[in-house]
Amino acid sequence: QVQLVESGGGLVQAGGSLRLSCATSGRTIRPMNMGWFRQAPGKEREFVAGISWSGGGILYADSVKGRFTISRDNAKNTVSLQMNSLKPGDTAVYYCATQPAGPIGTRRYEYDSWGQGTQVTVSS
Repeated sequence: QVQLVESGGGLVQAGGSLRLSCATSGRTIRPMNMGWFRQAPGKEREFVAGISWSGGGILYADSVKGRFTISRDNAKNTVSLQMNSLKPGDTAVYYCATQPAGPIGTRRYEYDSWGQGTQVTVSS
């Protein structure tokens, strides 16, 4: 089992930037894909970005493409999400999660370990 802890959330004005980090422990994340999801109040949890175990494969939701960048450091067992040009619509709780290696998944059920989330609030 992998434990995940997200950090880096906060309140930012529209157009600003935040960098989220996900620290993992318990097992190495080296053989796992990693993903970021978000959930706004009253909405379903949605896929934001995913990265393959090697870092060679990356996938973004259309809504964040060109603004967000996912990266990972397998030596440090961490995953990051750089978020630029933030919009009020990006306001949500952001979660990182692990997925067994294979094609990067975009569905919640494809991921098996989750962090507790970090709140991101973008004001207009």
